[in-house]
Amino acid sequence: METPDPATVVERLDALRREHRALDEEISRRVIDLAQDELTIKRMKKRKLQLKDCIARLESALIPDEPA
Repeated sequence: METPDPATVVERLDALRREHRALDEEISRRVIDLAQDELTIKRMKKRKLQLKDCIARLESALIPDEPA
């Protein structure tokens, strides 16, 4: 498996963090307004968790492997 280019990983990481932050803000707004669709909020929260996992994997990819 090819080692990803660190600059590409950083760019992807920034994009994911922005999307994660935007979803967090949108969820907060929708939770305040109880008239909003619960299913939409649940889907947004699920996507937010997926983004968090992806961010963690990419951050891990930036850490160089060290021999034991």
